[in-house]
Amino acid sequence: MKHVNSQRLPSNSRTVGIVTLAVFMAAAVMVSADNWPQWRGPKMTGMSNEKGLPVKWSIATGENIAWKIPMPSRSGATPIIWNDTIFLNVATAPEAGEVEIWAIKRATGDITWKRPIAPGNYKINKHNMSSPSPVTDGRTVWVLTGLGILKALDFSGKELWTRDIQKDYGAFGLNWGYAASPLLHERMLYVPVLHGMKTDDPSYVLKIDGATGKTIWKVERPTDAVVESPDAYTTPALLTVGTAKEVVVTGGDVVTGHDLETGKELWRAQGLNPGKARNYRIVASPIAIGSLVIAPTRIRPMVAINGGGRGDVTATHTAWTFDRGPDVPTPVTDGALLYSVDDRGVIHALDVKTGAVVYGPERLKPAIYSASPILADGRIYVTNEEGLTSVFAAGPKFELLAENPSEEYTLSTMAASQGQLFLRTEKHLYAIRNGKK
Repeated sequence: MKHVNSQRLPSNSRTVGIVTLAVFMAAAVMVSADNWPQWRGPKMTGMSNEKGLPVKWSIATGENIAWKIPMPSRSGATPIIWNDTIFLNVATAPEAGEVEIWAIKRATGDITWKRPIAPGNYKINKHNMSSPSPVTDGRTVWVLTGLGILKALDFSGKELWTRDIQKDYGAFGLNWGYAASPLLHERMLYVPVLHGMKTDDPSYVLKIDGATGKTIWKVERPTDAVVESPDAYTTPALLTVGTAKEVVVTGGDVVTGHDLETGKELWRAQGLNPGKARNYRIVASPIAIGSLVIAPTRIRPMVAINGGGRGDVTATHTAWTFDRGPDVPTPVTDGALLYSVDDRGVIHALDVKTGAVVYGPERLKPAIYSASPILADGRIYVTNEEGLTSVFAAGPKFELLAENPSEEYTLSTMAASQGQLFLRTEKHLYAIRNGKK
């Protein structure tokens, strides 16, 4: 390329060049910055491509805290971020009140609007009816509650439609209340209702048109699981096999793959509850990495299934199993390693393809861990119920980098977007960013 001496360019040309470069650089930054559009992030694996995130912060001194706003109660729902908007599923009181959706400015923490979603919130065990995380595609935000109310709103807060799933299809019958988040794909919502402890009604999966709220299909999902074991609190995964995609659902002792267009069950893998225990409800969600599905259960076994099969694929497509998996936190992966943090803070890193243990067990500070780990900027972030966020290095060797206390009860998984981390506790939503005091 011929070199052009900028000193010979007219001043207006230099200005155009500077403006063009600035626009290009701004666009590059925007391309590299990830939104966090659903509870397991932009890749549905808990991983983000964000860089420049803080390792350490201090709630007490304000170090690296960009802003904080008060929360009225606890929630298991993750903050969802699209460009400058954060969406939160919020219970107005811990054990009563309404469930609302809030829109918050990412840069400042100012609340743009609040909208009621459903009355009749209640607390059951740790969580309340705000536990499902919202999901967005940048045009619409959809929010589901544990009460079965599903709404679509635009970014100005205008309600587009509403559904009452319990009114349409019967009462939820889970022992600990409904808490699954919907899966969004091409403006279609996939909503599982896997229950049995408190109902004789069959479990089912819905495909709902995100534009209209109409049910495209509803398929029953049979199981021979007993007592509490039919119950699941899992969000579906999206599996890619060649050029085709399938919805993957875990719960009721099995993993199943479903056709996107019809909901038809394409394959089923047994083995999530080999002893047919009565209390094997599943909380941790499945993860799809290419054509491989990793399905946690109640600690043992965590099962990896190769896609592409039909019918009962237990014997033919089980890639590996691991008997020290998590119960509640969903693992996180970068595609090469799978990082599992169990309810007691015990970490294992596994080779995704083979299930071989790369390291572990390693131990974080002893506590109960309900939030799931996320991976960003070469690090894993995970918060325990006491509000302590541990940060450890991604890679084949365990290295604890920091422990950041908040001393506030925490169930929600962190989110990362545009150079910020978002930590939601029982008392506050924090935006965490390097260089803020």
